[in-house]
Amino acid sequence: MEVILSYLVPTVLVVGTVVFMEWFAAWSHEHIMHGWGWKWHKSHHEPHDETLEKNDLYAVIFACFAVALFWIGSAWLWPLWWIAVGISIYGVLYFFMHDGLVHQRWPFKYVPRKGYLKRVYQAHRLHHAVEGRDGCVSFGFVYAEPADRLVKKLQENKRKYDPRALQDEDHQAVSN
Repeated sequence: MEVILSYLVPTVLVVGTVVFMEWFAAWSHEHIMHGWGWKWHKSHHEPHDETLEKNDLYAVIFACFAVALFWIGSAWLWPLWWIAVGISIYGVLYFFMHDGLVHQRWPFKYVPRKGYLKRVYQAHRLHHAVEGRDGCVSFGFVYAEPADRLVKKLQENKRKYDPRALQDEDHQAVSN
């Protein structure tokens, strides 16, 4: 039984933290980044030629928090170490899904044409289809509502959006 718990507890902490981080990332994206933290996040919603943007400072803050939890977890409170693992796994997922897949901040390009990845891709493009910080939809990074539901929310918010958000860079529709 002790052996089972020695694997079960860390697994629950890691998986639970990854799930929690998606909720927390969506909440902080909507209420902090599109709120009082807009000064940094605005750089992410504007065209630019730089490799880095001021918005990347949010990732640095989350990484510093994870490093602190690794340190505290190693020295005093072991569950915090596993929570830091969950935060780090979420950070890797965020990097691949958001920076890689959606914003193509890596050398190769891939535009998903079906399934889950297509849904995430479309949802975040619809998030960026609104000018400014108000009235946006889809604040999560790993979970995404279907595009038609997000379009309906944009219409309910009385926000004009760029319909090209449902196309890829070659102007081919990637809609449902």
